[in-house]
Amino acid sequence: MSSKLDVLTPQNSQVIFIDHQPQMAFGVQSIDRQALKNNTVALAKAARVFGVPVTITTVETDGFSGPTYPELLDVFPDAPLLERTSMNSWDDLKVREALARGAAEGRRKIVVSGLWTEVCNLTFALSCLKDTDYEIYMVADASGGTSVDAHKYAMDRMVQVGVVPVTWQQVLLEWQRDWARKETYDATLAIVREHSGAYGMGVDYAYTMVHKAPSRSIHDAPRLDPKPA
Repeated sequence: MSSKLDVLTPQNSQVIFIDHQPQMAFGVQSIDRQALKNNTVALAKAARVFGVPVTITTVETDGFSGPTYPELLDVFPDAPLLERTSMNSWDDLKVREALARGAAEGRRKIVVSGLWTEVCNLTFALSCLKDTDYEIYMVADASGGTSVDAHKYAMDRMVQVGVVPVTWQQVLLEWQRDWARKETYDATLAIVREHSGAYGMGVDYAYTMVHKAPSRSIHDAPRLDPKPA
């Protein structure tokens, strides 16, 4: 039975953020760039809340692409930035070793967010699947391509070889899974309220109108401390 039938959990997952840098974002036409950044940061916050290991890669930072989103670095201020020259992150030994450390702990489901879908994400996914038995979960709304078609057909090509398309909120809620998990309940809803648009507004409404919470108190800064497995 396929292991892809197993839902994502904080114990079986790790995340890689590929080249979330301004010059790469300038070329994105498949999704609103502010929405892209919102979704990427939300995924990062989710990973931190659930203690999921994160790898952050960069390409030609000083020569072309510029520094990683500061909002992403704010979530993981101590994370090393794995700089490389190849468009394909899998070509870099540092990246392969970082993912291998997670896989050695049973984290063989690799959640991917990156720019651009049709280049950096695609080549990473194909190479990783060819060389390992890892599974790739491509976060479609935290990745972007140079056109709608570029993103769509890259996603289609990856799906044809076994990559699983997901969204950032889907990943968050699979990790939470059960609202009885109170240790991550408040932090999960804090991410939802800040990043989930209409869903977050609905949570605000339920808190204030149904549960009669004071409207100011529900907007306290989310707690992002990593949680025990």
